[in-house]
Amino acid sequence: MFRSNLVRQAMRAARVQPPRAAPTAIRPAARPAAASIRPFSSAPCRRDDSNRDDVDAATTSGEPGESGDHEGQYARTQDNIRVEYPEEDDLPRSQPVQGRGGVHSKRTLASFSLEDRVAVVTGGARGLGLVMAQALVTSGADVAIVDMNRDEGQRSAQGLIDTFKAENPGSTVPKVTAHFCDVSSPTSVNQSLSEILKEHGKVDHLVTSAGFTENYDAISYPHDRMQKLWGVNVDGTYLYAVAVAKHLMERQAHGSMVMIGSMSGAIVNVPQPQAPYNAAKAAVRHLASSLAVEWAHAGIRVNCISPGYMLTALTKKILEDNPELQKQWTSLIPAGKMGRPEDLMGAVTFLISDASHYVTGADLRVDGAYTCT
Repeated sequence: MFRSNLVRQAMRAARVQPPRAAPTAIRPAARPAAASIRPFSSAPCRRDDSNRDDVDAATTSGEPGESGDHEGQYARTQDNIRVEYPEEDDLPRSQPVQGRGGVHSKRTLASFSLEDRVAVVTGGARGLGLVMAQALVTSGADVAIVDMNRDEGQRSAQGLIDTFKAENPGSTVPKVTAHFCDVSSPTSVNQSLSEILKEHGKVDHLVTSAGFTENYDAISYPHDRMQKLWGVNVDGTYLYAVAVAKHLMERQAHGSMVMIGSMSGAIVNVPQPQAPYNAAKAAVRHLASSLAVEWAHAGIRVNCISPGYMLTALTKKILEDNPELQKQWTSLIPAGKMGRPEDLMGAVTFLISDASHYVTGADLRVDGAYTCT
């Protein structure tokens, strides 16, 4: 069959093709007679309201507000909500989670273990950073806490050691250290990493949790504060990731990083206005994907965790000052509840450890399905 097809194709190719007709000149089209020109006309559309009901009023056929004052009220930002990030001395302290890291006899995958690994956690003195640092310590890693507040970092590091000892009597205690760093400064980043390498000898993993949010309407947002927000959330994430990647490449060692984004990088929060923060977290999310591709050849995995509303000590203070926010937030969460910082412990351990060996460039949402709606 194959041979006969070739023969037929050869015979068709050998046939003489008739000459093509010469192209004809294109003549300008004659102007249509005036009688053939039809002027455009329109008549107003009359809507038949005889069968309209309350449901019709809730569609685009209804007048604004016709179906009630509730129209769109849950999907708008409110300019009167303004939350400025506190000064360092005014930030509430965070405590290690109790009862999550003791010796247990339940079997689990060995690939979740972080024994003989060293991890850096930026913003690790408080909030989500502290809880994730504790998750890594509990899983066997030595941890370097990096924070703007050196004293608070040292208190938190000692708190992690004391909690580990109390929950794991007789076990070898991981090494936990604290280091000052302004992550928005390349010089400060390099100095802190150099100090960490002197203390720990190497770095295998990085969690970039340094960041903060503020609530200003976009028109009123002070430019210097917006620059500071981007400097910590975006520049700080990038600078520390690059510094650790250089170290890993120089060692020709594999490693993993987890960048802490936010559901705000994929949705727009309401009712509080926070456009620069949302854009910054969107940048973090895409930065993780981009670096995952760029560094895959070196065996460096980069992933992102996007938390939803988490009840940190600072969030609790904000809600106490703005009690209506709690009801509005939880009404928009399909799970109906805010998360707690410890809900991130398993997520960060999975993405940092070898249990996620083939996972890179991913965004793990921990938000009660908020971004699914």
